[in-house]
Amino acid sequence: MIEGQDALGSTARLTYGLIGGGKGAFIGDVHRKAIGMDGKARLVAGCFSQSYENTLATGEAWGIEKARLYRTYVEMLRAEAGRNDKIDFVVIAAPNNIHFPAAKLAVENGIQVVCDKPLTTTLRDAEELGRLAKKNDNFFCVTYAYSGYPIVKHMRDMVKSGAVGEVRFVSGEYPQDWLATLLEKTGQKQAAWRTDPKRAGASNCVGDIGSHIEHMVSYVTGLEIQSLLARLDHFGEGRPLDDNASILLNYKGGAKGIYWSSQIAVGHDNGLRIRVYGTKAGLEWAQENPNYLRVSYIDKPSEFLSRGRDKMSPRAQALSRIPSGHPEGYFEAFANIYNTYLTALGKRKSGQALSGDELDFPGIEDGIRGVRFIEKCVESSQKGAMWVEF
Repeated sequence: MIEGQDALGSTARLTYGLIGGGKGAFIGDVHRKAIGMDGKARLVAGCFSQSYENTLATGEAWGIEKARLYRTYVEMLRAEAGRNDKIDFVVIAAPNNIHFPAAKLAVENGIQVVCDKPLTTTLRDAEELGRLAKKNDNFFCVTYAYSGYPIVKHMRDMVKSGAVGEVRFVSGEYPQDWLATLLEKTGQKQAAWRTDPKRAGASNCVGDIGSHIEHMVSYVTGLEIQSLLARLDHFGEGRPLDDNASILLNYKGGAKGIYWSSQIAVGHDNGLRIRVYGTKAGLEWAQENPNYLRVSYIDKPSEFLSRGRDKMSPRAQALSRIPSGHPEGYFEAFANIYNTYLTALGKRKSGQALSGDELDFPGIEDGIRGVRFIEKCVESSQKGAMWVEF
């Protein structure tokens, strides 16, 4: 059972509030169900929509007391901060333009933050939020959920152990086709806000899915971007933000890379794929088939590793939930991020020290780097696809 509110009962150690995620929303509901999967926190407060009626209806359906259903996130964060039983953390799952002001207010009021990506719509805001979070010792998480897959953990450990050798080249792609037509003109809410610069920020495609490639490559390989060249395309007629992007990268140390993200690639659903090529071996993983990893060696036959069946690194094995042949997917990966974060938050709350894998979740520095990546891609493209320093 993954309905967190019903399953948690009185045993939950932590409580949280949710901004966004009301009726008709996608990602907010994913957050809620992922949190509920391990029963470590329960939802007790929310501002789920700009419509108070939607918030009330959503809260009633989830069994939340009316007194903790709020008209605005400002009202919610200020009211919760003044309660003796205030929420332990807030989840921000609203459009991008809400991320910075909501996170800033939460940090200022002593509430820990989990924020969807991208962290903010500008690098200036991201860096300000980083300084504020550090000053207030805020335990901040940014939900780059794809790094929660066990196989991705195993890939990272293979690179760290030297099994791949020195990384020479990385390829990342993330094709979708959901904006191949002008869906935003039909009233579809997800398309409408993502293609609106006022709510999405300076980029749609790179901001929404290209940023996932950046985080995955950084997480798996540890490579740091030195410079990049980006061409951002606008194929939808009259569309102000990009819906396709091609990016070349130079990394510190000499490795090279190429990223492609697209929302107009007809025939593709959610095709995130990462390839890592080193001096000893190559790795290939696809999000739509996430329980398997292809490993190609320079001096022996290639192999396919199966999550749940084949031996993986200790960290990957610890996050593998069910036996082989039973697919683990997006919800489980999201839940692994939350499981790690909430376990750490609980220990932190009780005064215990944290280290190593206990802190293996995306933090605010990952979020800041992601916003820098978006801005640099936009800058390069606006300069006519010129190389820019990262």
